[in-house]
Amino acid sequence: MKRLFPLLIALIIGLIALSSSVFIVRERDYAVVFALGEIKKVVSEPGLYFKLPPPFQNVVTLDRRLLTIDAQDAERIQTSEKKNLLIDSFVKWRIADPKLYYVTFGGNERAARERLQAQIRDALNASVNIRTVKDVVSLEREVIMNEVLSNVVKRAEALGVQIVDVRLKRIEFAPEISESVFRRMESERLRVANEARSIGAAESEKIRAEADRKREQIVAEAYGRAQAIMGEGDAVAAGIYAKAYGANLDFYSFYKSLEGYRAAFGKQGDVLVVDPTSEFFRYLKSSSGK
Repeated sequence: MKRLFPLLIALIIGLIALSSSVFIVRERDYAVVFALGEIKKVVSEPGLYFKLPPPFQNVVTLDRRLLTIDAQDAERIQTSEKKNLLIDSFVKWRIADPKLYYVTFGGNERAARERLQAQIRDALNASVNIRTVKDVVSLEREVIMNEVLSNVVKRAEALGVQIVDVRLKRIEFAPEISESVFRRMESERLRVANEARSIGAAESEKIRAEADRKREQIVAEAYGRAQAIMGEGDAVAAGIYAKAYGANLDFYSFYKSLEGYRAAFGKQGDVLVVDPTSEFFRYLKSSSGK
């Protein structure tokens, strides 16, 4: 039993030494191997690896996945018009050079995020400060994102970081200028609406005038045709009357006298002062008018 105890102690020590000499690299990690405080090598391929036990060598793992910086607070950026905008952005990034990244940040991901956010803020300032509110909000939004991406990519290379993408999520007016902007937008919309109404009223008057002109033309043409038809009818009627009355002049004279009597004595109580010997009463004295 006394002989087995030293062997057991030696076995345990051997297992501890072996376990401290083995490390596993996963697909999502980089492994940085240090030898007495200096970077010995960087392992990026997944698998099982051996090293010297501490304190001769130790291993620090770094995340090699695609990471995201999503700003919690919007950045206050000023335009060329000296108006403040609140801009939210997010960044996709990854560790490209593990050795340079570790030397720069000591493996502290929070420090890397803060440095990248500062660079993005500087790039946003450089792109937004030279543009108007309208350019930033609508006209050149894509251009600004490309400029920020290009700017940050160059600066991040020196940190061992690869910037994959930069996007502007939200652009809003600062509270102190929102009211004035809304009033200006309201005035602009009102001006456009009034202009549209004026154009509509002018077109309406034009259409009415054209319709009135066509109506007058149609009525005049119709009246002319009606008068012509009536004239033709009157001419035909006059010819018929002339032909009918010319066939018997005595009857025509008698018929006209009856019409005169009917007109003169058509109402009860009418009084007519006329010489009874006048030509008007000749058919009252004799049916032949003699």
